[in-house]
Amino acid sequence: MTNTWLQYLGVFIASTALCMVLSPVAIVVATRIGALDRPGGHKSHRSPVPYLGGVAIVIAFSGSVAAAAALQPTDFILAVESGRAELIIVLLLAIGLAIVGLADDLRNVSPAIRLMAEVLCAVQLWRMDAGITVSGEQTLDLFLTILWVVGITNAFNLLDNMDGLAAGQAAVCAMTMFAVAAANGQFLVAFLAIGLAGCATGFLRTNFHPARIYMGDGGALYLGFLIAYLGIKLRFESSVLESFLVPVVACAIPVLDTTLVTVSRVRSGRSPFQGGQDHISHRLVKSGLPIPVAVGLTYVATAVIGVLCFVISRVDPISAWILAILVAVTLVSAGILLSLVPVYPESRQRHFVIGERLNGD
Repeated sequence: MTNTWLQYLGVFIASTALCMVLSPVAIVVATRIGALDRPGGHKSHRSPVPYLGGVAIVIAFSGSVAAAAALQPTDFILAVESGRAELIIVLLLAIGLAIVGLADDLRNVSPAIRLMAEVLCAVQLWRMDAGITVSGEQTLDLFLTILWVVGITNAFNLLDNMDGLAAGQAAVCAMTMFAVAAANGQFLVAFLAIGLAGCATGFLRTNFHPARIYMGDGGALYLGFLIAYLGIKLRFESSVLESFLVPVVACAIPVLDTTLVTVSRVRSGRSPFQGGQDHISHRLVKSGLPIPVAVGLTYVATAVIGVLCFVISRVDPISAWILAILVAVTLVSAGILLSLVPVYPESRQRHFVIGERLNGD
């Protein structure tokens, strides 16, 4: 194993361990100050669960970046030197979103304010030349940057609907981006991705079912924004357009979940911004799977997709597009099947009536 790979391993271990240590501390602090997610409405937990998991994730990731600098790998130092200002601003933007999310957890911030904050972060990335550049047309690239950043950030926020789901998905997505970046010689992206994967993995110790702490909007927005940023930074020599295939495919499960929820709510006459137990995870549980199995199944799906992402990054453009289309067709088919699971009161009633008629016939 080369020195660089040992340093990658060191950053992963450091970030994982740091988040594992900080999460119990966050539980104690949240309990003392009353930062608790109380049962009610569409929530499935029956007793108050501490928030502030996002704070542990933010501190742990900051620590992992410091650990990477302390290990002083030459490639990491050179990469930071060439983009120090961008890295600092990105970390500050992520922390800003975490603060907005934490405020929403504790005081219920307006969705419009959250959306505005996400759009401003996306615009700032574009202004720093850290946005999407696939078309060569500035206005279109700005629009795509906003769509990607806001979409992925919110996708992970929506995905935080079951114990261990968002953290596990973030860990696998970040690990996929790490593998692709490391194999492509993008050392800064690789170090950031492996550090983020470590934080999410360490958080699972207290967040997997039954969860003892939630990351809240603060943690979900933070993870989602950083994954969106890392996806933009992945670059291949062959084509910028093919480069963007990898993060899009890597985040396929969060995107599918957001799409399924939005379409289902609109079709049933509900607001797409209204919470509910109609996500992929809920549908799997309603199909008879235990919560850990349902969540684990999404991990496996994203891991398989991650392997395909690595293959996409190594093959010719035509093969890459064929693989991406196959993933899309498979996930759309899965989404259609999951949409048949009754998750709303009226759909359960309709399902029951149809079943009665079929049995009667």
